[in-house]
Amino acid sequence: VSFITRKHHADPKIQKLNQSTSETIVSWTSRITLLTRNGRLAEAAKEFSDMRLAGVEPNHITFIALLSGCGDFSSGSEALGDLLHGYACKLGHDRTHVMVGTAILGMYSKHSRVKKARLVFDYMEDKNSVTWNTMIDGYMRNGQVDNAVKMFDKMPERDLISWTAMINGFVKKGFHEEALAWFREMQISGVKPDYVAIIAALNACTNLGALSFGLWVHRYVMSQDFKNNVKVSNSLIDLYCRCGCVEFAREVFDKMEKRTVVSWNSVIVGFAANGNAHESLVYFRKMQEEGFKPDAVTFTGALTACSHVGLVEEGLRYFQTMKRDHRISPRIEHYGCLVDLYSRAGRLEEALKVVQSMPMKPNEVVIGSLLAACRTHGNNTVLAERLMKHLSDVNVKGHSNYVILSNMYAADGKWEGASQMRRKMKGLGLKKQPGFSSIEIDDCTHVFMAGDSAHVETADIREVLELVSSDLQLQGCEDETLAGDHLTD
Repeated sequence: VSFITRKHHADPKIQKLNQSTSETIVSWTSRITLLTRNGRLAEAAKEFSDMRLAGVEPNHITFIALLSGCGDFSSGSEALGDLLHGYACKLGHDRTHVMVGTAILGMYSKHSRVKKARLVFDYMEDKNSVTWNTMIDGYMRNGQVDNAVKMFDKMPERDLISWTAMINGFVKKGFHEEALAWFREMQISGVKPDYVAIIAALNACTNLGALSFGLWVHRYVMSQDFKNNVKVSNSLIDLYCRCGCVEFAREVFDKMEKRTVVSWNSVIVGFAANGNAHESLVYFRKMQEEGFKPDAVTFTGALTACSHVGLVEEGLRYFQTMKRDHRISPRIEHYGCLVDLYSRAGRLEEALKVVQSMPMKPNEVVIGSLLAACRTHGNNTVLAERLMKHLSDVNVKGHSNYVILSNMYAADGKWEGASQMRRKMKGLGLKKQPGFSSIEIDDCTHVFMAGDSAHVETADIREVLELVSSDLQLQGCEDETLAGDHLTD
């Protein structure tokens, strides 16, 4: 038997057949992989079907390529994914091959089928760090934060990807304070963050307005190898602009060895939003001089800058240039800038014409801009009523617009109109969203709302406020006494 076996393996015809089969699998898989990477999933599926009809058995790379393609396509790929999972089960790859199993659960996670992903995870015999991280990312991606935390705690060994998945997940779900807390925990645990984790932390700082923590992250960045990373620098510019520190943003931008369109957009939009309109337009022109082509975001920044300094004609010229020369179809934010441009200049009729002629339904921000201008420029309730009539026709709902018009009626003494707006809000089920203020102390952001007593130190805060108020009253009495004595003298 051993002789026959040796002879069988030594037979050149058998070796040639094995080699031919191997090459066939490689060629089929290469074509399928290329098609999926180019987003041509339907053609890849057809190629896979032809491969099976030709009698060629897929290998793990074939499965991974197709499953990854199914995960990247949000619609129309679920049925193919299910079929591939079933075929992988038939061959035992879902349980015994860690890369195939991970690809399957990743596909289900991307399609928000987390329960199926967890079943695949639990059924796998072997799991590596990628498997665990994929399951954690799946939970975070689908908003199941508690399950993600439990999975993280169960991990046999946590790596940088595990921590970054958690931090990124918190940021994407709007849990910015939690993201920074996990970023600190990651460093305490001895895991060194990479540029992806740094960008996530900077995004959290930006959304919280946590400038001091952002400054600490910036100092950390300067000591690392990725200090010249373009994406990190762009995040820093965005942070400083959102926190009102335009000089810091300028310093980061000027020191960049390489810039992208996003870099230019960050300073153009950031400077415009902070009232540095002329400088924003200087960067807008300089960007084009250096060979960068402006995109839709760039023009949003330029139009915002023009509206802030009353450059109506220049703004209109930019709007036409965007459409004519750069072939950029105006989006709602561009029309919003146009409305704001006219509104700030007091050209309210022209602003209303823009709202009425927009190819898309105006949103609450666009309408609010014009309504606020109606109140600023002579409390123009007549134009505001016409605008609200248009709102009703296009079925735009937003509490702030009704509040503005109600306040305008009240300012004119038209109490019936004011109460009518309030009744309409109630009928539409709209409620005024409470405003809030925040303050950052010792790297912690404290948020306060009117009438809110949820803060853990509310009692202490009120006690201090009463002391301050009492001291101010005493100071006022002393000043009045001194003033009286001076008059007597």
